[in-house]
Amino acid sequence: MRDLHTKKPRQVAHNRVKKAPKQRKPVNWRPIITWLSRGIGAVAICGLLGFGGVKAYRTVSRITPFRLETIEVSPTKKLSRDEVVAMAGIKPGDSMLAVRLKGVVERLSKNPWIERVQVRRYFPHTISIALTERSAAAVANVGCLYYLDAKGNLFKQLAEGDRLDYPLITGVAEEDLEKDPSGSHEAFASALKLVDTLRKGKGFGMEDVSEIHYDKGYGFTLFTMAGGIPIKLGKGDFDEKLARFSTIYANLKPQMQALDYIDLDYTDKIIVKKV
Repeated sequence: MRDLHTKKPRQVAHNRVKKAPKQRKPVNWRPIITWLSRGIGAVAICGLLGFGGVKAYRTVSRITPFRLETIEVSPTKKLSRDEVVAMAGIKPGDSMLAVRLKGVVERLSKNPWIERVQVRRYFPHTISIALTERSAAAVANVGCLYYLDAKGNLFKQLAEGDRLDYPLITGVAEEDLEKDPSGSHEAFASALKLVDTLRKGKGFGMEDVSEIHYDKGYGFTLFTMAGGIPIKLGKGDFDEKLARFSTIYANLKPQMQALDYIDLDYTDKIIVKKV
């Protein structure tokens, strides 16, 4: 008996249909190149124009008919007109176009006596300088001597030749200025109010005081011109305390050398301590 072997018919593999690759469109570089060339050209033109503008400005500044003839300076007390003009760094004959007003302001602002400055240019031939000067209200010893303005601001360290005939304020140290600037400023402002009160005083005034000393904890103590006797004021009510003291100062003045201190820091009495 034969074994019958039958062959299975071969399955014909279905060929996969391959998709044709998409053809990329060629990049049109022309618009891009045109755009870049225009941008680069614009930048180059701007650069040339800027360079040319600077050169043109310098040229015009040199040949301009607008020459500085008049320098106007507002009235001053501390600084002379010649000092202001010298600090400004301008002179007749300078080109009106070449003068940098900002530079003039910066140079003048370096002087401690100048609080504010305004510089204007008036064509064809004038520059005007308007100044606001500081004025010294007192001298403060903060480790070295400084002028104090009417707002309680230190603005200039004293140098040789500077005037010393101002009220002297002590007790605020350089360390206090760094650690507590607002408290130090408040102390100076209070000291200046005390100076004003003393200047208005009758019988006992600023001319009788050699020093105003401030202590953060206690307040103010005055030292008399005669004998350097301490007069304790404390904090506040200066008008009343000094007015009360003025009534007896004339009688005390001949005895000042025999006194240790005077205490006014009371509402209803004065303590006079003898040595």
